[in-house]
Amino acid sequence: MKSVSGDLTRRTFIEAIAFTAAGCALSHAGKMSAQGDTSISLFDGKTLEGWIQVQNSSTAFSEEDILDASSLAGRLLSPSGALLAFLRDQLPDALREQLPSIAAAKTEPQSGRSPLAHGLNKIITGGPVYEAERFADVILRPGTQALLQNDPRGAALIHLNRLLLEDALPSELARSLPSGWIVQEGAMASTGVGRGVIYTEADYRSFRLLFSVRHVYGNPDHAACVLFFCSRPHGDDLPLDALGGIQFQVPTGGHWDYRPGRNDAGDAEFTRIVKPAVDQHDWSRIELLVDGANGEARLAVAQPVGSAATEVARFKDPAAARSGPIGLQMHNGGLFDEYKDIVIEVDPPADRLITVK
Repeated sequence: MKSVSGDLTRRTFIEAIAFTAAGCALSHAGKMSAQGDTSISLFDGKTLEGWIQVQNSSTAFSEEDILDASSLAGRLLSPSGALLAFLRDQLPDALREQLPSIAAAKTEPQSGRSPLAHGLNKIITGGPVYEAERFADVILRPGTQALLQNDPRGAALIHLNRLLLEDALPSELARSLPSGWIVQEGAMASTGVGRGVIYTEADYRSFRLLFSVRHVYGNPDHAACVLFFCSRPHGDDLPLDALGGIQFQVPTGGHWDYRPGRNDAGDAEFTRIVKPAVDQHDWSRIELLVDGANGEARLAVAQPVGSAATEVARFKDPAAARSGPIGLQMHNGGLFDEYKDIVIEVDPPADRLITVK
């Protein structure tokens, strides 16, 4: 088994963060930074105050969440109670026709995970799953019971539906873990539990963001990501994937456009100036300069921290310009990234990259 750092295994790490996450609060505004009166620290290295977490895994099943596709398909094919009969009847016709072949795949028990995940997602997003008769023989966790009593709506209802199915099918479905982000040794750290975003409580339009980042480990692997021009979820609305924002991958300069109707690499809007010769496992200093009036952004990277930075990428699309939160993205499960020394300058008077010399 690969270790996250030293002799700390990934399993041990995840178990440890589940307890640490319980003490993390998510409110408060940043403090003034030592860099000057116009710079504000967004992260104090001690708590996640001022940040909000959104985990895709709380409102959707992924392939990895289907622990035993063969067993799940078999139980749906020959339901033994009201809940399994309900789930079978709610599946798309095409998936019901696949159940016999998935159930028969004893030598490849993970075959069929993707269609099963998609089928379950249609169910949990389709309205309330709970009825007393369906769950008469299911032991619900205290957290599931508490959420059930709150009459949840929107994203909270989808989350409840997922928890209910987890409780009913513990051998077939993975349990969603409590927190995607924690504070570890002074850094804001992703915990690898699944795709999601941590984003600022405040909205920003034009700003200069400075932060240090390193990629600790990934399986499957992907670079760390920062999001801007994001759309804030409101009320019971289900958040857009990656908050519907624009993504820069740091420190490599890769990119993606998550705006509704896009979800593509956006090659016409992005300019890759250079692919920096950096080791993403070492600390890099990032400067992100965003012009919210014109829909422009510039990205610079310095490694080692304290050295002169190099501009690596640009984005420009006036239609993308908007005021919104800034996000850090865990692109997929199995990713462990760390961020620290996060500082923002709002409406910077100098329209230039200050770390490039």
